[in-house]
Amino acid sequence: MNPGRVNVVNEKCRGGRIAVYWMSRDQRAHDNWALIYAAEIARRERVPLVVVFCLVDDFLGATLRAYDFMLKGLEEVAQSLARKGIPFFLLKGDPAARIIRFVRENEAGWLVTDFDPLRVKRRWKRKVSSGTDADMYEVDAHNIVPCRMASQKQEYGAYTLRPKIRRALQEYLDLFPPLPKSRPAYKGSVPEVSWRRVREGLQVDRDVGPVGWVRPGERAARRALKRFIGRGLRHYPEKRNDPSLEGQSGLSPYLHFGHLSAQRVAIEVETSKAPTRAKEAFMEELVVRRELSDNFCLHNAHYDGVRGFPDWARRTLAEHEGDPREYVYTLRRLETSQTHDGLWNAAQREMVTRGKMHGYMRMYWAKKILEWTRSPAAAMRFAVYLNDRYELDGRDPNGYTGIAWSIGGVHDRAWGERPVFGKVRYMSLKGMKSKFDSDAYIEKYSA
Repeated sequence: MNPGRVNVVNEKCRGGRIAVYWMSRDQRAHDNWALIYAAEIARRERVPLVVVFCLVDDFLGATLRAYDFMLKGLEEVAQSLARKGIPFFLLKGDPAARIIRFVRENEAGWLVTDFDPLRVKRRWKRKVSSGTDADMYEVDAHNIVPCRMASQKQEYGAYTLRPKIRRALQEYLDLFPPLPKSRPAYKGSVPEVSWRRVREGLQVDRDVGPVGWVRPGERAARRALKRFIGRGLRHYPEKRNDPSLEGQSGLSPYLHFGHLSAQRVAIEVETSKAPTRAKEAFMEELVVRRELSDNFCLHNAHYDGVRGFPDWARRTLAEHEGDPREYVYTLRRLETSQTHDGLWNAAQREMVTRGKMHGYMRMYWAKKILEWTRSPAAAMRFAVYLNDRYELDGRDPNGYTGIAWSIGGVHDRAWGERPVFGKVRYMSLKGMKSKFDSDAYIEKYSA
């Protein structure tokens, strides 16, 4: 494995009884560099490998919709690991405290975990690092070019990150080795997980339930990838920005929960028979735009608030905060799709009922929230709340960065000044209607 994927958190151990992979962001047993690295350590040190996952109720406002999808995927992961002789432990509670306790009680000497740029995940890892004597490593199995290696600073936009990614892409776009069986075997007891009871015992918002259009888990993710490459990839450049068509990949829930490796997607796309133009368009979104979002969240502590906006955007939005708004809506009116704008209402209904929103509509959706709320700070709160509550791929760097682009000009440039928006890019209903069949989209998601 390329050592550039590994960030050494600390090395202070003199040995131990087991190696632990603390699974978090990358919830899969295949094509997982963090799991592969943990297996390499276990083989080198001749100790058993175990995998742990710590379940947190109400993680960043997630609802039953997200938990149902995640737990069904984890159940499949546990089954796959068992076939390799790797025990899976499902813990519950404060992750830092539970992981520290698990490491100590099992005398673990090595702890490997996933890279994640979100504040809460980084805080957990700092606490675990300071609370254990195990060697601790963070492995970026989510990005193709590891985020910390791609850039050491917050990038201005895709145009500054793109050449850095392209220079390093072939170095990291290597094939995955098979995951070996774990030897020696773990001798301790492994509590059996009743997945049904786990789901029933969740202390989460159950008003937003599971969706039926997408099946969770690695097997379903691989089928979805195969289906997209076989049927949709060749038409991706023409159809991806038309919300009335099914022109996008539909892979975002799998990528968010780590059921599918972005690197596996890239390998399959690059070796497919699709036209070069289609491959390039999709790889721009899969690699450059996704990794730009991780870069933003890693290097900007205020990625989900106004303080994370560029200076020019904060200044011009503040200058226009007192501008009169033709419409001002409460969070409740927005959440229940009760605005004057039928297109916006359809987008909100798509998100509420399906757990997704077309990417092009997400931009319009967020910009209108800015236009219809009292301040940019309120717009950010509303947009983040709605996105994280309903979207399967909410609570993700892509979501936070997309909202910050729409409302606060992140990764964008200053445009012509106008009321409310200042110099942040504006999108209009008339402009949207000129680009695709908006009536068909509205009809598709009518009340």
